[in-house]
Amino acid sequence: MALREILTEGDPVLNRRSRPVEKFDQRLHELVDDMVETMYEGDGVGLAAPQIGVLRRIFVMDVGEGPLAFINPEIMEEDGEQEGPEGCLSLPGLFGIVSRPQKVRVRAQDRDGVFFEMTAEDLAARCVCHENDHLDGILFRRHSQVPLCSFDELPGYEPEEEAEEGGEA
Repeated sequence: MALREILTEGDPVLNRRSRPVEKFDQRLHELVDDMVETMYEGDGVGLAAPQIGVLRRIFVMDVGEGPLAFINPEIMEEDGEQEGPEGCLSLPGLFGIVSRPQKVRVRAQDRDGVFFEMTAEDLAARCVCHENDHLDGILFRRHSQVPLCSFDELPGYEPEEEAEEGGEA
């Protein structure tokens, strides 16, 4: 496994649509492993292939239940709505308030090409939508309801230290 460089906003690759994966081989397995390692190193919960300069329809995520790879993903169904803070490894230190579905049903292939479907809710649904947007060349800035800023400057969100010292739970 190897760490990959994460592209940042301004790199034209991030604005391009990715192509489907057709070969499920050792090179793909290595790419997925590199993506997971890079995501963890960046303290992220998700990472899409375009963020490391690979224009293929792949993203990985780990929202606390172990890493998952989504290859050629397709969001089949959306339900409900959630609004909350969102950030991105390609826009380091910047956050916005984004509305996403509360629940999504996604169909994808795993690293061996086997199709699977899953229902993602809450943070997992947010992550699936965010990473899937990357595959279409869309950054979360486009969806933010407020100008991007540091997390502490987001409207309605207290700095972590203040919240821990007596802010609302």
